[in-house]
Amino acid sequence: MATISSAPPGGASREGGAARRVVAGMSAGLVLLALALFASVMFGSRTTSFGEVVDVLSGTADAQVTAVVESRYPRTALAVLAGLALAVAGTLMQGVTRNALAEPGLLGINAGASASIVTATAFLGVTGSTAAMWWALPGALAAGVLVLVIGSGGSGRSQVRLVLAGAVLTAVLMAYIQAVTLTEPQVFDSYRYWVVGALGGRDFDVFWAMVPFATTGLLLAVVLARGLNALALGDATAAALGARPWLVRSGGLIAATLLSASATAAVGPIGFIGLAVPHVVRAVVGVDFRHQIVFACVAGPTLLLFADVVGRVVMRPQELMVGVVTAFIGAPALLVAVRRMRGNA
Repeated sequence: MATISSAPPGGASREGGAARRVVAGMSAGLVLLALALFASVMFGSRTTSFGEVVDVLSGTADAQVTAVVESRYPRTALAVLAGLALAVAGTLMQGVTRNALAEPGLLGINAGASASIVTATAFLGVTGSTAAMWWALPGALAAGVLVLVIGSGGSGRSQVRLVLAGAVLTAVLMAYIQAVTLTEPQVFDSYRYWVVGALGGRDFDVFWAMVPFATTGLLLAVVLARGLNALALGDATAAALGARPWLVRSGGLIAATLLSASATAAVGPIGFIGLAVPHVVRAVVGVDFRHQIVFACVAGPTLLLFADVVGRVVMRPQELMVGVVTAFIGAPALLVAVRRMRGNA
């Protein structure tokens, strides 16, 4: 298994250099995030100009333009929160497993959310994005916890067991999903829209339902950042530095589960954000997880917002779902990561 080799900065001068990199990276990232936010409320099926958006933000636009621009607020806010959650979850997954190809789907969370949606739609008649959010969330969390329980154990092979547990659970749940959707055409029609991953059609109810879980996961990630730095040196060294490897690893996986489960339940299984963003984060701010988590909170929303804008304008007046756009963006990132790991082998 390919691993991420990292060592936290080890001296005042190196820490100062890392801090300057973070400041420079965060400054550029915040500028890009601001541009992405503005683009998200500017572009859509109806054309709105830069001046019209400014008028809406200043409260001087007419009612029709205001309604159009404000209708884009929920999906913009949801893109920020979901992008943040997926990016931080991917950063945690790659740090905990020390695998550069790890991402939230590794825990079977996508499959768990999908199975829960299919079950609720087929047997309980659940419809609507808000209702789907509440039914997808317990399935995603249950799948993540089950994988953690099955894959837990001694530090030597826990990462391998974790990957295998996620793969097995995903295979079983996908077989169940296929069985239900093939026998229930109406379930398939509802499921195929959600499973691609989309930000449209959601309102602020979905956003607020996601907030408690994403916030808890993010706070836990921040608390564990220093421990993840020690864990990157190996379990023995981490223990010598006073960290508890099993506690850091378990906490990181729990945080990743909360973050990715809430995002998946809210917007569907959007791929490659949790895989591609951590590679960008490490390239910009280095290997210190305290810096990685902060920058991931900016880079993830920026990438997801720009992907959503592209999906809105490339087939106007129709819309390309954001999950399709991120797949086109993430596939090259995956190829680059594989080539870099091959070069380091």
